[in-house]
Amino acid sequence: MGAPSKSSDVPVITPNELVEADGIIFGFPTRFGMMAAQLKAFIDSTRAITQLTHHGMIFVPIGYTFGAGMFEMEQIKGGSPYGAGTYAGDGSRQPSEIELAQAFHQGKHIAGITKKLKGTA
Repeated sequence: MGAPSKSSDVPVITPNELVEADGIIFGFPTRFGMMAAQLKAFIDSTRAITQLTHHGMIFVPIGYTFGAGMFEMEQIKGGSPYGAGTYAGDGSRQPSEIELAQAFHQGKHIAGITKKLKGTA
């Protein structure tokens, strides 16, 4: 469907290695509003660590922290208060500048909160 091939310089993480991360951002395409079966299988395989949500693991959405960019109506724009996004369709559309800015903002937002929680801010 026009997806680029996987880059060989992108490391692969195992479920057991997730516990070493200070923060995790998942990004993935959806089909009919659902994640790919491979990602669901990966997340399902993390049950032993994702149940730690009950012990302090937190979910950090972007919320409405992107300011006026959240409400851009002059062009097609993906993303929501849950996180940055884009509309790819058949793969011919590339992310717009505002979508890229929102993704960058989300990364900075999560990194900032992670630093505060780790006590390194």
